[in-house]
Amino acid sequence: MVKKYVYGRPVETEAAVVSLQETAGTPELGETSLTEGFCFRYTLAEEDMIFGLGEANRGINKRGYVYISDCTDDPDHTENKASLYGAHNFIAVSGKTCFGLFFDYPGRLRFDIGYTDSRVMEISCADANLAVYVIEGTDAYDIVKQFRKLIGRSYIPPKFAFGYGQSRWGYRTPEDFRAVADGYRENHIPLDMIYMDIDYMENYKDFTWNPENFPDFGAFVREMKARNIRLIPIIDAGVKVEQGYSVYEEGVKNGYFCKKEDGSEFTVAVWPGYTHLPDVLNDDARRWFGDKYKILTDEGIEGFWNDMNEPAMFYTPEGIAEVKAAMRTFVENEPEKDAVWAMRDMTRGLANRAEDYAAFYHDRNGEKIRHDRIHNLYGYYMTKAAAEGLERINADKRFLLFSRSSYIGMHRYGGIWTGDNQSWWAHLLLNIRMMPSLNMCGFLYSGADLGGFGADTTRELLLRWLAFGIFTPLMRNHSAEGTRMQEAYRFERLEDFRNLIGVRYRLLPYLYSEYMKAALNDDLYFKPMAFVYPQDPIARETEDQLIIGNEIMVAPVYTQNAKGRVVYFPEEMRMVKFCADGSIAEEVFRQGYHYVETGLGEAALFIRKGRCIPIGAAVECVEQLDKASLAVYGWEGAAYTLYDDDGISKDWDMEKNCTVMKR
Repeated sequence: MVKKYVYGRPVETEAAVVSLQETAGTPELGETSLTEGFCFRYTLAEEDMIFGLGEANRGINKRGYVYISDCTDDPDHTENKASLYGAHNFIAVSGKTCFGLFFDYPGRLRFDIGYTDSRVMEISCADANLAVYVIEGTDAYDIVKQFRKLIGRSYIPPKFAFGYGQSRWGYRTPEDFRAVADGYRENHIPLDMIYMDIDYMENYKDFTWNPENFPDFGAFVREMKARNIRLIPIIDAGVKVEQGYSVYEEGVKNGYFCKKEDGSEFTVAVWPGYTHLPDVLNDDARRWFGDKYKILTDEGIEGFWNDMNEPAMFYTPEGIAEVKAAMRTFVENEPEKDAVWAMRDMTRGLANRAEDYAAFYHDRNGEKIRHDRIHNLYGYYMTKAAAEGLERINADKRFLLFSRSSYIGMHRYGGIWTGDNQSWWAHLLLNIRMMPSLNMCGFLYSGADLGGFGADTTRELLLRWLAFGIFTPLMRNHSAEGTRMQEAYRFERLEDFRNLIGVRYRLLPYLYSEYMKAALNDDLYFKPMAFVYPQDPIARETEDQLIIGNEIMVAPVYTQNAKGRVVYFPEEMRMVKFCADGSIAEEVFRQGYHYVETGLGEAALFIRKGRCIPIGAAVECVEQLDKASLAVYGWEGAAYTLYDDDGISKDWDMEKNCTVMKR
């Protein structure tokens, strides 16, 4: 059962798709205060676990820390960070009393979950204009499934998007992209996508390509596709301020950019220098911006990744003016220690300043709304603009689309990647823990930059990360300019990479099937152990093992120099290990703890008792998948219902697309 409580005049976010009558009064659970803004306070029982919050730091159980929904461009995801790129205001409380809460509030929202006081959960915001949904259910999993129905069906990408993708900030020319394609194809390492970061553009201008590097962009796109490789370009939020640039001139002429209070265009610097931000919360501006994607789809492009859409700000003219004034005072006086530190902090603080987010406005249905009130909607509505534009371009075709910033509701239009992580073992573990939380908030098509974006990866870290990435719907290796090159073919003993990435394709029929079932049934693809084994106290606290679909458990290795790891089995399971030589080994493990050896270049999964999965032959791209090659592994007498479709159209008829396979 879901109840909706409304306070003040909330901004319509379109996060929920089910229309509910407003419930009078306040939630019976906890205490609600409207004295200074809004505050919901709940006394936690000793056994209560808190799930949800999507893209948030630390563990699957969110109890014990503070989290702030405030979409933030910050690449240093250390444990002390309270805000990341997304804002996903849903939690499920699991204990003697089970309930869920969704705070539909697009401004800055604080979740203090036993941080200030370990016995108290307090959710608060400064502006008491919001809707609160209270979900009653039998357990956390039931609550999540109700929430998923409330917010609507998750985005479904084309099947090729489940292949392996290679990316790097720094690919500039056709020769750069051909070299990557050659490195994979000549070494027979599977590949379906190469991503185009900002350097493919002309001076970082959206919906352009460098004419010197790509004199015939469409021909190059077709050349890559003939090799079964799709090019996936980036689109940034800021539109470069430049006379003669049609996107800029159209936006200014028609009033499609965000404005300052005086009605002039708000200006912010990102990669192109000074830019304007499309007012994607305005219906006309959103349609205009979404239609621009056709410039690239007309050249054969079939997918995009939207970036810098928190929106990120390097600095503003106002911020620069303030620093210049402070610097003049600084250089004219004998500097003291405090003045030096203040100057340092001021220059560091130029990016993403709160006062800059409060300095511009959106025109929403004729209402002027200050940005900081709806800050967390920007990335969502940029991706909605793209999805709506792509729907107009070809309503019958699926396009690949994912974003960095997001809010609940965006999950219907695209997936997300978890942003600029680092080549740290800690971020591999964070990736593992974050996946089920994202699924709870509707984001099924998700993944991290495998191997890490910033810093220098190692062969071992990349292999271990790939071994987990096999199972994430978005499987992309991405790294930053200036870091170690980390394409799979650049390392010694590349047969380990060939085998691991090959395992993704051998499992892809199963993984795609489970993804589609989760999307079409408003279910989870990744589940925490606590959802599947709620009565098992060890499983409830196990956060480095996950359930995928309804058949398998994964237990990734995420520590350096490990030959394997200890795995907890809540029930008897059959291991399927993809060995380094391409063979498959099987072993049954009884309930309890067991050490499972898993070498570099190997991947293991564990099939639950009485179940089975299909495994196919190794191929080098999604196009080569052969349903006839599938063999069933698992427990004797088990059956598996395989979902399979053409991978590109929107014919999702379960009865027509399902086949029963028996072991």
